[in-house]
Amino acid sequence: MIKLRFPALIYGYRRVHADLSAWGVACGPELVRDLMRELDLQACQPRPWRHSLTENDGSAGPIPDLVNRDFTADAPGHKMVGDITYIPTWEGWVFLATVIDCHTKAVIGWGLQDNYKTPLIEAAIEMAARNHRLAEGVIFHSDRGSNYTSAQFANTLAGLGIRQSVGRTGICFDNAMAESFFATLKNERVHRTVYPTREHAYRDIARYIEVRYNTKRRHSGLGCRTPREVHDEYLNQQLAA
Repeated sequence: MIKLRFPALIYGYRRVHADLSAWGVACGPELVRDLMRELDLQACQPRPWRHSLTENDGSAGPIPDLVNRDFTADAPGHKMVGDITYIPTWEGWVFLATVIDCHTKAVIGWGLQDNYKTPLIEAAIEMAARNHRLAEGVIFHSDRGSNYTSAQFANTLAGLGIRQSVGRTGICFDNAMAESFFATLKNERVHRTVYPTREHAYRDIARYIEVRYNTKRRHSGLGCRTPREVHDEYLNQQLAA
């Protein structure tokens, strides 16, 4: 069953066990691990490095770090992180900007374009504000990239009632949650796919985010639950209170 359900394996045995349990299959994690070894099924491993797009603009003036590497939140819509990465196609680069909720780990806003100018990150944060309920005083944290520290983006955040936070220049750990999503995306999808056109990449990455990552991908940091499960559990707790 494991080989049929997971033909192109990306999970380790703990997440495979969590999926099997959710499907009603009674087994222990050690049995899953042993069966995966017997079937020679190995989880894919992320590549350890990526080139940074960070170039400090600073036109928005001094911006504090309101997060201090604490990427947790007690409820959805209170703390968000974001970043930009690039993806190769035969037509050239595609740039992806994200907004991730720190409580659910869901990608609640994203933008895909053929450049990484400020409208790219504005599209991502505006999607998050449009489609999700954000708390008063919600924080958005990023690195010190030129777009994120521009006056234009600061004005966009102010107009949406979002407080801005940035990490230190060149310190990847100050935006670790956003970096972690890109590692997952590339490990599980981009490095396993060829994109002949930018449009192909746009469609495939959008599908991965909305259909796979936000609804089905289990996170060890969420107790092997999916972002949707965490969000739904929070809503149910609020209704029961």
